[in-house]
Amino acid sequence: MNAPRTPVLRTPVLRTPVHRTSDSRFENLPGYDFVANYADIDGLRMHFVDEGPRDGDVVLLLHGEPSWSYLYRHMIPLLADAGLRVIAPDLIGFGKSDKPADKSDYTYAGHVAWMTQFIATLDLNGITLFCQDWGSLIGLRVAAENQHRFARVALANGGMPTGDQEMPGIFKAWQIFARFSPWFPIGKIVQQGTITELPADTVAAYDAPFPGSKYKTAARVFPALVPTKPDDPASDANRAAWQVFSRWEKPFLTMFSNRDPITRGGEKLWQSKVPGAQNREHVTISNAGHFLQEDKGPELAQKLIRFIQEP
Repeated sequence: MNAPRTPVLRTPVLRTPVHRTSDSRFENLPGYDFVANYADIDGLRMHFVDEGPRDGDVVLLLHGEPSWSYLYRHMIPLLADAGLRVIAPDLIGFGKSDKPADKSDYTYAGHVAWMTQFIATLDLNGITLFCQDWGSLIGLRVAAENQHRFARVALANGGMPTGDQEMPGIFKAWQIFARFSPWFPIGKIVQQGTITELPADTVAAYDAPFPGSKYKTAARVFPALVPTKPDDPASDANRAAWQVFSRWEKPFLTMFSNRDPITRGGEKLWQSKVPGAQNREHVTISNAGHFLQEDKGPELAQKLIRFIQEP
């Protein structure tokens, strides 16, 4: 059988309006006073946090669905104080980044292409990737297809499905909810994925980028883009990326929580398949849900720092 081929990445050509959340929505968010930075990605404005010394080792923090870089507010200062350059972008369609209007504007391949262009635009190298949820679906693909830019990977509550695996029933229910529910409260959805009871102003901060339904297109579409069948448009590219990771000798750490009903146990596959993950002291985060950055952000940051500093 021929090996799956890695596709040539092309950023999407948009034919629909692009929405941009007003800056006023992001004023006085609790714990989030980082300077806003923007990159032009094929005419789309992509927001990112850039903290710490510019000559520090790069840590790329990729959020998932339906969150944004606000998810990393507890981790960013600790990482920066450790001398690391911390880059936390908002995926296109989320946070302070532009939000194309039509659901057809969002594809798995398109997001991989946007993120690839983002790291090339900033010319990031020696990257430590920390990724969770959709941040892992995108980030792991980008790392596999741009190995020369990445030094190590820390995977938390995520993966890179090919459609050859059976997905949990709770994920299928989530797909149906995202597609059909007339009510799609971003902040409350994040709250459902945490063990911690979030204060009202924190829930409101997760809602901030999404003042109306037209801003939520990406958040609505993302669950349907996860490969759940072997012939999914992303399946071959993900299989090719898995082949890369089957030979990946660079450090690879899993940092899964013990109370995530969607990804719990998924770390075992990575620990067994990735050479760089073997004979390593992997991390289990106790009493944390799907959004473990919200439940145990400082603990995650300290363990990530230790991983980066390992000889």
